[in-house]
Amino acid sequence: MSEHVSESFGTLLGHAPSGVAIYSSNYATTNPSDFPSDVSYRSYIGREYMGFKWQCVEFARRFLYLNYGVVFTDVGMAYEIFSLRFLREVITEKILPLQAFANGSKKAPTAGALLIWAEGGMFKRTGHIAIITEVFADKIRIAEQNVDDKRLPAGQQWTRELTMEVSDAGYLLKDTFDDTTILGWMIQTSDTEHSLPQPNTRPELLAIISDTVPNLGQFSHKWLNEGDPVENAYVLDKGHHVNQDDPYRYFMISASAEQELIRATNELHLMYLHATDKVLKDDNLLRYFNIPEILWPRLRLSWQHRRYQMVTGRLDFCMSEQGLKVYEYNADSASCHTEAGLILGRWATEAGLTVGTDPGRGLLNFLANCWQHTDAKPFIHIMQDHDGEENYHALFMQRAISKAGFESKILQGLEQLRWGSQGQLIDDEDRVVNCVWKTWAWETVLEQLREESEAQVAGVPIRTGHPEDKVRLMDVLLRPEVTVFEPLWTAIPSNKAILPVLWSLFPNHRYLLEASFELNDSLIKKGYAVKPIAGRCGDNIQLIGHQEEELDKTAGRFAKQENIYQELCCLPKVADRYIQLCTFTVGGHYGGTCIRSDRSLVIKGESDMQPLRVVSDSYFEKK
Repeated sequence: MSEHVSESFGTLLGHAPSGVAIYSSNYATTNPSDFPSDVSYRSYIGREYMGFKWQCVEFARRFLYLNYGVVFTDVGMAYEIFSLRFLREVITEKILPLQAFANGSKKAPTAGALLIWAEGGMFKRTGHIAIITEVFADKIRIAEQNVDDKRLPAGQQWTRELTMEVSDAGYLLKDTFDDTTILGWMIQTSDTEHSLPQPNTRPELLAIISDTVPNLGQFSHKWLNEGDPVENAYVLDKGHHVNQDDPYRYFMISASAEQELIRATNELHLMYLHATDKVLKDDNLLRYFNIPEILWPRLRLSWQHRRYQMVTGRLDFCMSEQGLKVYEYNADSASCHTEAGLILGRWATEAGLTVGTDPGRGLLNFLANCWQHTDAKPFIHIMQDHDGEENYHALFMQRAISKAGFESKILQGLEQLRWGSQGQLIDDEDRVVNCVWKTWAWETVLEQLREESEAQVAGVPIRTGHPEDKVRLMDVLLRPEVTVFEPLWTAIPSNKAILPVLWSLFPNHRYLLEASFELNDSLIKKGYAVKPIAGRCGDNIQLIGHQEEELDKTAGRFAKQENIYQELCCLPKVADRYIQLCTFTVGGHYGGTCIRSDRSLVIKGESDMQPLRVVSDSYFEKK
């Protein structure tokens, strides 16, 4: 076969150093029946996500993983990699420094470095990434995917050669295409000499703006599909609206702000994992989390065996011209997925809104793909409380689970569970319960455990085979043979006691607010929030200004919990609402964004969800 023939999608074209395969990315030759959805294009090694087949980003991540055991976080476009400043060591979860050097830098490119192109020309919209495989006096060799879909000559372990001009000014690479721009190269090193600082999003692009669609009576009737089980469950709880006060209003963020949220989400997830590892190795830290000691061994086993089995969580942010700061990570039993992944998209359709894009549109597919790479059993019991919001949340997750190829059954409350003759846990159809996704928080289980006095002197008090005793939540979720999502270890990053640990590990990090177990002079000067360590839904929050005045306070069920103190960062007020941005992690990667609002400074369980669109920076600047 001639070497000038473009091969069909997925054809092996050759190998990079150490035998890393290079595949054809000729999408025009794909058979739609072989790749029915975006999910089918996702490439994995084991449970580690590499990227979309067979794009340049997938090859670069796979090369780093196979050769060095590291990966960079997920990105939307290849050029965005140049703004990253860390790699993740897969086995240890360590965060390793990554430095960027501009093309023309005095820092020479090295073999194994990432080479990054800007968007434009041959690499319109996406940019490009390659691996530098060899460096000579006047040229370099690179390996890449998704440029030339032709086979490599036998034995050749590179795809292109780029000339390199060396002078006193530095090292300047010239591309083989005349319409592209090489941004530079990236090297895993802590040496910052000649490196570029991490780029910052312009403050004005971090603002949140608002507009309304014309009121043509779109929301004066029943606009959601009551024939759809998820939408009907939403209607039964919320009605045909997302915001009763102002049903025609929506909010917008810039494309640059979305990219900042993506970077922050991916980086913070890793930081929270790093802090979780720190806590589980230190009894003195773990005591701050108010988790019964009888459960500590199980917590550590959960972390050891199921570290990569978290399906989804939600990070809550404050974003304004002053920057982007995270409040907390709802890594256990997060909500708002239905609204972001379905309802708000339906709102936009009904409103006739064509401005921008929906940042939650891919959430369902992301969840389905994640489920396919978990250790879930073929049949999953979906456990929820008797609650309207949990009804539609459970149905939405069931849709993702079904899309992933699993069977499932929703259990409302615990009444459908009983003990089998051999002490096993079975449902009302005599099906053994061995895999659970839950809407209940682990804190509910911990509270049951704290109430069991025998837990302090014996093993975890799990009932089995006692027909006279009702099944309790802890009997299900703490049963050793039941695989639970989210895993037990997620109780650590969800607990606000993680916030001072994070601050101690990453002091003055651009996405973090100062946090402490004790009130200090720095927090008093800045103003602070008092938060119960295991609080939820905005309960029992107190906001204190920098002049020690109380700005807001909420009641709730966590008044007896220990507190932490977090630097005050008030939500921006837009269209008479205080606005909080929330991003979803799915399998540890960014999965979408939603927005919540309230007339008070504290976002609570009953706070409104709002329609959100991502618009271009140029559109945003005109406003």
